[in-house]
Amino acid sequence: MKITLLAIGKTDDKKLIELTEVYIKRLSHYVSFTFEIIPDIKKTKNLSEAQQKQLEGEEILKRTQTADALILLDEKGKTYNSEKFSQYLQKHMNSGLKNLIFVIGGPYGFSDEMYSRANGKVSLSAMTFSHQMVRLFFIEQIYRGFTILRNEPYHHR
Repeated sequence: MKITLLAIGKTDDKKLIELTEVYIKRLSHYVSFTFEIIPDIKKTKNLSEAQQKQLEGEEILKRTQTADALILLDEKGKTYNSEKFSQYLQKHMNSGLKNLIFVIGGPYGFSDEMYSRANGKVSLSAMTFSHQMVRLFFIEQIYRGFTILRNEPYHHR
C-alpha cells in the first residue's frame, strides 16, 4: 500500500519543514509515503469561500484515481488515539488497497464535491491547529502508528 498526504499551500517556516522531513524519512522505512503540496489558488480576493473550496477540490481530485481511498482531515471526522489509528492503518493495509490518500484542505475546508467523493474523515483533535502544523502532527502520527504495529519502543503505552 502507498500512503499519500496532500496539502493545500506551502509552508514558509523552515523549522516545521525540517521536522516534517525528519518524520517523512523515518516513515520511509515502513511504507511508501508521498507528501505533495498543492499550490495555493491564485487571485482569491475576487473569489467567495465556496469558489475557493471548489477550485482547491478540483486540484485535489486531479491527483486521485477512482480506486484510491480518499480520507479528509476534517474537524468533524472520527477521532482516534494513536493505538486505534495504527489499527485503522492496518485495516487499510489488510484490505488490499493500493493507495490511501489523506488530504489537508485549505483555510475554509472542503467543497461539497470533496465530501461526496471522500471515503472517510479523520479528526486530529477538537482543537484547531494551523495547516502547517497539522502536516507535521499527522505525519508523526502515521509514523507512530507503524511503530506501534511493529511493537517498537517509540510509543509508550
